[in-house]
Amino acid sequence: MDGSPNRPVDAAFPDRLRVVGPPVLAADDVLTPNALRFVGELAARFEDRRQELLAHRARFHEDLVRGHRPSFPEATRALREGEWNVAPPPDDIVDRRVEITGPTDRRMVIHALNSGARVYMADFEDSHSPVWARTVEGQANLIDAVRGTIEDVGPDGVRLTLGDRPAVLFVRPRGWHLDERHVTVDGRPVSASLFDFGIYFFHTSRELVARGHRPYFYLPKIEHFPEAELWDDVFRFSEDRGGLPRGTIRATVLIETLPAVFEAEEILYALREHSAGLNCGRWDYIFSFLKQFRDDASAIFPDRSELTMDRPFLRAYVRHLIRICHRRGAHAIGGMAAQIPLRSDPSANEAAMAAVLADKEREVALGHDGTWVAHPGLVAVAQRAFDARMPGPNQIDRRPLPEPVRPEDLLEIPVGPVTEDGIRTNVRVAVRYLESWLRGVGCVPIDHRMEDAATVEIARAQLWQWAHRRVRLASGEAVTIPYIVEAIATEAQRVRAERTREGGPTSTIAAAAGLMEGLVASTAFQEYFTNSAYRVLEPTVPADPS
Repeated sequence: MDGSPNRPVDAAFPDRLRVVGPPVLAADDVLTPNALRFVGELAARFEDRRQELLAHRARFHEDLVRGHRPSFPEATRALREGEWNVAPPPDDIVDRRVEITGPTDRRMVIHALNSGARVYMADFEDSHSPVWARTVEGQANLIDAVRGTIEDVGPDGVRLTLGDRPAVLFVRPRGWHLDERHVTVDGRPVSASLFDFGIYFFHTSRELVARGHRPYFYLPKIEHFPEAELWDDVFRFSEDRGGLPRGTIRATVLIETLPAVFEAEEILYALREHSAGLNCGRWDYIFSFLKQFRDDASAIFPDRSELTMDRPFLRAYVRHLIRICHRRGAHAIGGMAAQIPLRSDPSANEAAMAAVLADKEREVALGHDGTWVAHPGLVAVAQRAFDARMPGPNQIDRRPLPEPVRPEDLLEIPVGPVTEDGIRTNVRVAVRYLESWLRGVGCVPIDHRMEDAATVEIARAQLWQWAHRRVRLASGEAVTIPYIVEAIATEAQRVRAERTREGGPTSTIAAAAGLMEGLVASTAFQEYFTNSAYRVLEPTVPADPS
């Protein structure tokens, strides 16, 4: 696809498509007339269908409320029992044993690409705060990375450049449920998914192919297989528009919602020409499970610390995805290790690295073909686990396959205590993350873990469920909305005191506390906090390098 702004532009779109965000330094290179025209074409062609699919999502929860339990769709039984495979993986992603994820700020992009991981997933979603400047600058950083020209000079004068063997670049656009309010077509905000995908694809697709790679993507928050069919149609249209062969684009789908786990095989089938496998997005999956069962008083989840991968419902989820992927010739990618190396405390660091190693050894033993880490310091640990148990580039041909799981295996409710410490931890993580997110920082170290939107979603969903179901703590005390609101206020005061002592920013603390109070106290559960928070996110917040 020709990324030159000098290519003729359809005269209709300048009137229909408008950029309403504030000026951004990188905009001239990113928001070119033809790139915007392509986004406008995607919006005009696919927006109505996106809205129809979003409206369909509520029916799954309504069925749960009426007492119906999810199962594998009878209408697609023949598909699940049929013989078919996805397209084989391209040469540069046959081996995906360690993947690193993170936001798209310039230094992070360079460090991630140089980390030694096989894949770097550049994230416009859970670790991205969609301040307009950060979104546009993130695109500019990825365009430079694809061209091999990205570099950065730090405050210490050290110049960072790409190494000789950078990781293969994947991009995660925002989910179907999110808008990009700074670009409109016919007065309506465009889909954030289509904006993130369209800008990156337009500027990089031909360059990637010329360098022996492809446009690779991670697709988040899909709930039902028609949403994957929509992505497949977007890919086909884009390949045709760009003069690329069918199947050039490849995408890994994160199975991170409860509805999607029951339609995972259908999702893989929908994208079979463009598939790069499935990923166990385990933190968002826990959130989705909580969200769907929020009104069920018999489905109270224990403290977040109790929701470990040895729980039956999570073990079944992992086995199910590995079985589907390997039966169909696709990669099955494991979950995130969010720990941060603790250089100042060797003993604590040793314990943290041992936990990472044990998690990755469990994943490779189960049959995963690769795994995620959030910090460059974890790449070697994860690779050691996979190198020891996976001598080949992947385990796609590993047999026997895991045994099939039953719907009831996927729906077994975890049992355990709800404690005051669990409440305080959830409040601490949520307030501190939201305070940073509102400043334009979407990936935040808290208590020696790299937290993103997924863990905040778990935290606030648990708080909502516990308060609205008046759960009793292990001590016997009932959890109420005033109880949690008081905990939020206490944490906000603590953050303000710390920042005042350190001379750090305090401008978004009150707004973060207010958002949390609203999310917990609201009678109607908010589907995603990012929708509520985006409405109060200032478009002019500058990029925060911290």
